[in-house]
Amino acid sequence: MTASSDPAPAVRTATSFVNDDDRTAWPLTAHQIGADATGIVEAVLEGGPATLPVELRNHRVSPVESKIKVRHYGGYEHFERDPAGVVDGAPAVFRWTGRTRIAE
Repeated sequence: MTASSDPAPAVRTATSFVNDDDRTAWPLTAHQIGADATGIVEAVLEGGPATLPVELRNHRVSPVESKIKVRHYGGYEHFERDPAGVVDGAPAVFRWTGRTRIAE
């Protein structure tokens, strides 16, 4: 990797006034993220083609993720979260729901 002698371009930042509109006066409240939306959980994919490798069947996803799409042999394998939920300590289970082909 070679070092560049060109300095990084200066970045202009916007002030609170944009087009004569004081953005700091807007009453904004941050949306609270629920406890179930924080962190990462282990997920296991069940069903689908037998040719789907084991290493593609284990994922780490957001706890609120409901679908996983895996690219496989010119298409996508689709998995949806098992509605039974997650038992403490066990990975979330996503079951195969179908396959779509990649449009060319």
